[in-house]
Amino acid sequence: MNIRSALKGQYHAGLAALRQAVERCPDGLWIDGSEQVAFWRVAYHTLFYTHFYLSPREADFRPWALHREEHQYLTSLPEPPHRPPAVGEPYTKAQILEYWRECDAMVDSTVDQLDLDSPDCGFWWYKMPKLDHQIMNIRHLQHHAAILGHRLRQAGGDGVDWFGTA
Repeated sequence: MNIRSALKGQYHAGLAALRQAVERCPDGLWIDGSEQVAFWRVAYHTLFYTHFYLSPREADFRPWALHREEHQYLTSLPEPPHRPPAVGEPYTKAQILEYWRECDAMVDSTVDQLDLDSPDCGFWWYKMPKLDHQIMNIRHLQHHAAILGHRLRQAGGDGVDWFGTA
């Protein structure tokens, strides 16, 4: 197996866990932001940054057709690329799953086109090689899928299954 195959498998596995979390989320938990960031916002944030950081460079990124400015942010972190999150209409599960399908469908062809030997990741706020950045992107995806799975278990649900590769 080569590194591109490994990256693709791990992207698809992380995305499968995220999809399952979205599908299993009860309607009341989907929009509830009383104690934590709303479930829908974490799901959107995760998809947005998975998509964003699959781009060769910041300038190459083209947002999803239904993207709403500033909805990808979770908190007002001081470092780029974060800003205060926009408050607005939540994305529906159907919309998030549509975006999920687009992200999952782009993984293989996008990973095939990346210059994984580049010493620059293409995003000025990260000082790391492209391969490191892709591994970080997968870790970010899995981190949030796991958080959402934990929230499902706390709410009395099943959480999400483990996907070693997809």
